[in-house]
Amino acid sequence: MVSVREVSAEKFIGRLKEELKKIGEIKPPEWMKFAKTGAHRERPPEQPDFWYIRSASVLKRIYMEGTIGIERLRSFYGGARQHGYSPKHFKKGSGNILRKILQQLERAGLVEKTKKGRKITPKGQKLLNNIAYEVSK
Repeated sequence: MVSVREVSAEKFIGRLKEELKKIGEIKPPEWMKFAKTGAHRERPPEQPDFWYIRSASVLKRIYMEGTIGIERLRSFYGGARQHGYSPKHFKKGSGNILRKILQQLERAGLVEKTKKGRKITPKGQKLLNNIAYEVSK
């Protein structure tokens, strides 16, 4: 059996993105056209299917790390903020975007809440393993 860890992340996330588009519970909110992905960004994302790419990335991240909370995800999706001539400082990513994605993944039955954060469900694990198998061919 092929694992998610053994396949190319770029191909895997691209294929998972297409599967998430088919799920009715996962849809970008209206305000996403105007929202930045964190304090370290200057503009909103330009990709038309950004919401699905980020959802796929979050789902893969939960699969790889196990139980994970929003704060750790914010740190992962953060980056350096440039202040002109001053040195760069790290800023966390948007918690609202991650929270909404996790809520949608919960409604879809792919992720479940625990005391320490979110973890992947057997349904979500099966989906990711099937996509990893398809990508490996």
